[in-house]
Amino acid sequence: MSILFHIFLFFLGACIGSYLCCQARRLRLKEQKKKPLGQRSVCMSCHHQLKWHDNLPIISWLALKGKCRHCHKKIGNAELLSELGTALSFVLLSFSINISTASSMDWTIFVATLLLSSILIFLAIYDGLYGELPTVCLALAIGCSIAILLFRIYITVSFNGFTMELIWKPALSFAILGGIYLILYLVPKGRWVGDGDWLLGTAIGIALYEPWLALIALFLANFIACVIMYPTVKSKKNHKIHFGPFLVISYIITASFANLIMSMI
Repeated sequence: MSILFHIFLFFLGACIGSYLCCQARRLRLKEQKKKPLGQRSVCMSCHHQLKWHDNLPIISWLALKGKCRHCHKKIGNAELLSELGTALSFVLLSFSINISTASSMDWTIFVATLLLSSILIFLAIYDGLYGELPTVCLALAIGCSIAILLFRIYITVSFNGFTMELIWKPALSFAILGGIYLILYLVPKGRWVGDGDWLLGTAIGIALYEPWLALIALFLANFIACVIMYPTVKSKKNHKIHFGPFLVISYIITASFANLIMSMI
């Protein structure tokens, strides 16, 4: 049963990742007031409408070797990374729930977490492609995070009653991620991080709830960014890092193993 659950989430994540990447490109065209792609997927180079068998997540990209069937120009790596990344993210997040003992509220939080992760992955894709974080999507992410927080508060109050931890823990978690990135944006006047990074950090901090998890996510985001971007920054001075994808990766990892991490602290 557990294996089937992981397989289901992998394929679900791959399909959602394909959709998110497509919508990121559509949103960009809309913002630039260019001609839309139409109702169905098309090649970005020759604008030929793709057949259903060219839209299979991961499989089609590998079968076509990353090229359009018609014009033979490169499709790009964003589609494959989005599909594979979202698929693996959903599989990782499955470790945050015990499907044999989960209550209805546990499933509600899990589904809400998948929804939040999808919004965050969309933001990561958009930031990675265009270096921006759409304000509307940031607002959706924060709203979804608040919903997850309210679900958790409801569970805690139902079993243990109200405690001040329900106030100061998410507030401190928000301060660690959202607050720090807000300072990093305001003090150097946007030279270090973008104006949307602190809002993205706010959404992640609220969703993680625990300050320790926020600290770990903060460390992971910066560590991963340093490892991946060091060669580029070293060769290109004053290169601006699009930090959104690293924040999202750190959230996926931290949220997936939150129970394990908290049991070790």
